Amino acid sequence: MNPIRFGTDGWRAVIAEDFTFANVARVAQATADFWKTEVRRRNSEIFGRELKVIIGYDRRFLSDKFAQTTAEVFAGNNFQVVLTAVPTPTPCVSYAVKNLGAVGGVMITASHNPPQFNGFKLKSYFGGSSSAEECAAVEKLLDKNPPQLKTINSKLKISVQDIRPAHFAAIKRLVDFKLIAKSKLRVAHDALFGVGAGVFEMLLAKTNCTVTTLNGAHDVLFGGISPEPLPKNYALGGAQLKNNPHDICLVTDGDADRIGAMDVHGNPLTNQQVIALLLHHLVCNRGGRGAVTKTFNTTAMVDKMCAAWNLPLTEVGIGFRFIAPEMMKTGALFGAEESGSVGFANHIPERDGLAAGLFLLEMLAMEKISVNKIYATLEKKFGPHRYGRYDAHYPLEKRDALMKSLKSNPPQKLLRSPLVKVDARDGVKFIAEDSTWLMLRGSGTEPVLRIYAEAKSDTDLQKLLQLGKSLLA
Repeated sequence: MNPIRFGTDGWRAVIAEDFTFANVARVAQATADFWKTEVRRRNSEIFGRELKVIIGYDRRFLSDKFAQTTAEVFAGNNFQVVLTAVPTPTPCVSYAVKNLGAVGGVMITASHNPPQFNGFKLKSYFGGSSSAEECAAVEKLLDKNPPQLKTINSKLKISVQDIRPAHFAAIKRLVDFKLIAKSKLRVAHDALFGVGAGVFEMLLAKTNCTVTTLNGAHDVLFGGISPEPLPKNYALGGAQLKNNPHDICLVTDGDADRIGAMDVHGNPLTNQQVIALLLHHLVCNRGGRGAVTKTFNTTAMVDKMCAAWNLPLTEVGIGFRFIAPEMMKTGALFGAEESGSVGFANHIPERDGLAAGLFLLEMLAMEKISVNKIYATLEKKFGPHRYGRYDAHYPLEKRDALMKSLKSNPPQKLLRSPLVKVDARDGVKFIAEDSTWLMLRGSGTEPVLRIYAEAKSDTDLQKLLQLGKSLLA
């Protein structure tokens, strides 16, 4: 049988190669076995609820069919199944798991990966991504039992529902929606051909805002890009904004759990800028206080902001599953990951690109100046931070040897500044005395080696990225 391994967020594979109906059924059965065991073991502790699972899917090729197979396996294992009626954003599924008292959820999506991939994300009872330990437990149960696809009552156990309205209502409650509604903001949304298409039109219906959806067609090839909120993927949407300015363009990824943005004329904002803007808004406009969590490949501006505002900051490994436990602690405020994944207090411990979009709109409605001017004030206070990422194709079989070599033989300096720290908790991160840094790390969801860098100027940023590329030789 084909090997199945869970990465940073779920199991992902190429459709029709490893991501097949047979393999999806195998993983669904293993997940059903795991959750049945967990309910028996922890019933009095946490669950105390019926065997219920939420299953959603995105717009990728055959996602609805893979979701149907998954639903049938769970129904065959006597789970009560709620299957989404239409392609649905991942945060809607996560919210439904918690809101409906389910033991877990499955989202059929490969998120931001290239079009040939699909995936199987696991969501735990608390409404966030399952831990590495839980995913490993599911892996161990693969093929312990054959998939239970057919039972007499299986169809009776599958309820097809549109779970989006409950999540939409919840994120509206997070913000001052009345203020947004009367703001007359001109909002564009680049859906990158993903499942978020049309969502902001629904959220802002019957308001004074004008909403324009860009790249909203259902295209399983995502217009020839990987649907990730990165500036390199904004060319098509940005071009549409050059002569049709909006106050902001929100950008969501393939399953709408990540957020990116463009300015009034379609010029890209980096995810790091968006993260800094959100933290600024939560603290300076909303008066938020509490602990902030970030992955260690996220902009150093967050560190400076937290120090200036006396906010506790926790740095964790890469993957929102490491942020989720921190978000569930008393006193949490905000969690952020380099990729545009952000989470908020008083909500699910999950990245939510739709909630993030509403917070950005609330910021503009409150401050009544351009997003560029708001960020300029942050750079004036905390200094310039130029962030970049380069995705290199690098043989998987050489990755371990490269990481070992980089740990043992780090560069003595980064550009003009001496090296002061090597952080090797996940990949290798080199940090210089002047806070400039360079990092190399293999992707947890695809065969790619990522090079991250942050410097004080665009010129230095490009030099750092070039240094990173040279280390691959």
